[in-house]
Amino acid sequence: MIDFNFFFPLWTPLSTKVNFASKSTNLPTLRLRLVPVCQVSWRIKPGWLGQKSEKTMLYFHRCQHLKQITQKCFSSIHVKTNEHVQLILSRKFALTELKKSWLSTHTLVGDKNIILMGPPGAGKTTVGRIIGQKLGCCVIDVDDDILEKTWNMSVSQKLQDVGNEQFLEEEGKAVLNFSASGSVISLTGSNPMHDASMWHLKKNGIIVYLDVPLMDIINRLKSMKINRIVGQNFGTPMKDLLTFRRQYYKKWYDTRVFCESGASPEEVADKVLNAVKRYQDVDSETFISTRHIWTKDCKQKNSTKFFSEAVIEGLASDGGLFVPEKEFPKLSSGEWKGLVGATYVERAQILLERCIHPADIPAARLGEMIETAYGKNFACSKIAPVRHLSGNQFILELFHGPTGSFKDLSLQLMPHLFAHCIPPNCNYMVLVATSGDTGSAVLNGFSHLNNNDKKRIAVVTFFPETGVSDFQKAQIIGSQKENGWAVAVKSDFDFCQTAVKRIFKDSDFTGFLLIEYGTILSSANSINWARLLPQVIYHASAYLDLVSQGFISFGSPVDVCIPTGNFGNILAAVYSKMMGIPIRKFICASNQNHVLTDFIKTGHYDLRERKLVQTFSPAIDILQSSNLERHLYFMANKDGQLMTKLFNQLEDQHHFQIEKILVEKLQQDFVADWCSEEDCLAAINSTYNTSGYILDPHTAVAKVVADRIQDRTCPVIVSSTAHYSKFAPAIMQALKIKEINHTSSSQLYLLSSYNALPPPHGALLERTKQQEKMECQVCKADVNVLKSHVERFIQNQFR
Repeated sequence: MIDFNFFFPLWTPLSTKVNFASKSTNLPTLRLRLVPVCQVSWRIKPGWLGQKSEKTMLYFHRCQHLKQITQKCFSSIHVKTNEHVQLILSRKFALTELKKSWLSTHTLVGDKNIILMGPPGAGKTTVGRIIGQKLGCCVIDVDDDILEKTWNMSVSQKLQDVGNEQFLEEEGKAVLNFSASGSVISLTGSNPMHDASMWHLKKNGIIVYLDVPLMDIINRLKSMKINRIVGQNFGTPMKDLLTFRRQYYKKWYDTRVFCESGASPEEVADKVLNAVKRYQDVDSETFISTRHIWTKDCKQKNSTKFFSEAVIEGLASDGGLFVPEKEFPKLSSGEWKGLVGATYVERAQILLERCIHPADIPAARLGEMIETAYGKNFACSKIAPVRHLSGNQFILELFHGPTGSFKDLSLQLMPHLFAHCIPPNCNYMVLVATSGDTGSAVLNGFSHLNNNDKKRIAVVTFFPETGVSDFQKAQIIGSQKENGWAVAVKSDFDFCQTAVKRIFKDSDFTGFLLIEYGTILSSANSINWARLLPQVIYHASAYLDLVSQGFISFGSPVDVCIPTGNFGNILAAVYSKMMGIPIRKFICASNQNHVLTDFIKTGHYDLRERKLVQTFSPAIDILQSSNLERHLYFMANKDGQLMTKLFNQLEDQHHFQIEKILVEKLQQDFVADWCSEEDCLAAINSTYNTSGYILDPHTAVAKVVADRIQDRTCPVIVSSTAHYSKFAPAIMQALKIKEINHTSSSQLYLLSSYNALPPPHGALLERTKQQEKMECQVCKADVNVLKSHVERFIQNQFR
């Protein structure tokens, strides 16, 4: 017997049970979205459906992805529900409708409070009054309406009388004795420094952080003649104190309003209302498969996914890729200008908060993940700095992460997003295909999860045995940890990628893994939305850095030139443009595997009689570009039927042709060319001789193409996707170093002695010092063999 338990913690502590009495009909399909966290558990009793092991506990966490698998596994099971169950479920959906009616006729948040938080001078009181007037509800100012009435004296006098520490304690006690509902509450600047009172307020409120530019705050405080605030000791600059305070604001907020410099209170109030509306509308941001075909009787609710579901599933069940159903969020010019002086972490927090609904990952938790991902793991404090190379060319250095490639910018963050989204008691096996850099980056990223998460999340990466550089191979094998393994495949990357996709689409195999081992498969390749999304940040950040350094003013266009194989990196640049970064042209740079260049020029994607060529730039030795499908879907006005036709044709006939109108649309934004091996080495040599900068082979491919086709009327940002140390033999050949010692460590140390730019990569040098000779399993190019490896790893990890 299988028991289902549905929990609705924020509405009512009810639970329901659904008993499977016989085997005749399908599982019921319920889409539950009443609360941000909705858990469902079932227990499969020993011996049932062939189970021989102890009971498996599976938990749903705000997602329905398990439903699709279990419907196939339990398709013959009869569902028996009693009237009580039906009544409760009907009541739940009735409550949802009631909630909608209540919100539309009363206030935006019903009995919830809108709580405005921010530093002194943020405008909380003024903005709160405007919002109260718009909503017709009570407005409470903590300073005036609670503290001064409680103390019978002014707040400034109280602070002077009792000092900082005692003031915070008495302020907190006053707030703890206060309660309200359906009101707008303007906090003091110091309220967030008292935990108990903030928990008290948070129980019945939505906390909105008014994130005002620091200099605006300082200027306002001067004009208000405020020269001391809580926590400020003699000699402490106001700027330092306000910066210190930000840690408390980031701890408590539910949603942030990023205020433009000089924004009026009315504009900020409107932003607050929009932010609260978005926070409340938990169904507003969904994802759809690029191959979904809409029909007249198709119900949208059954075909869309939430962010957390898209992250967990990785690949859509129809073989398509998940994309946002609506437009990408767009920042205003003023908001972008507000980020010019921000750090990479601050930029990432603002951008990702706009792209990830707080019902999927709360803003404060997302901020913690971002700080963890981009903290100590990167050798450069700027994370992804931009360096002026020469003329109008700039290098975006994406190799300062622990494995020395641009994949680290995603894969230091993606595992934390993934671990948050999955059900707490499910086992997940993440399958990855790599052309070189992804393998070590994903193994490293998932190894940084906490111990509990590492027990339930494991990784297997498949790489072409002879299709990566010797250093990349050693790095992948050396990155294996207790929850991550590497398998060398006697084939190329395209086979590895196709094999992984076929494994995902094999419902018999995935269902078997679920029933037998309680394990679900997912992906960390760029087919997974959580892997692609963080890449948007560094393209936006690069542009902002050019503005910050005075090379351009905001609004001036730039071109980007990106070495491209799987189309993910260049697609992330497209998304940054959708968010408001003024990119003029996307320059696609290919090596001798130039199927993408040919497609951009002709509209014909043709793999017939085209063989993969191994080059000095193995990360783009790719013929089947997965992420191209996402861009074509956008260009074709979200025509899922066309995507299904094109990519089925590519799989069956190894080519497809898009219509002329789509070719013209593609060429409005994209230009492309390819680079020979000789030109690649020559570019490495000439760049070093003229500027003292060593390009890795992928970056050299991009520079050759940028030199050839960029018109020099605006800056071009060339993405440097890997540190040159990973490709020492090619670099030494390019620099005509005759006496080449064939050990990786000696090659790297020799190159580091040149005192070139960029500096040697410390983590890569440390890798060469590893004395332990690690090995990995090798298998033939057979999907069934890969599946057997997957099952074996699952047995070892989760049994």
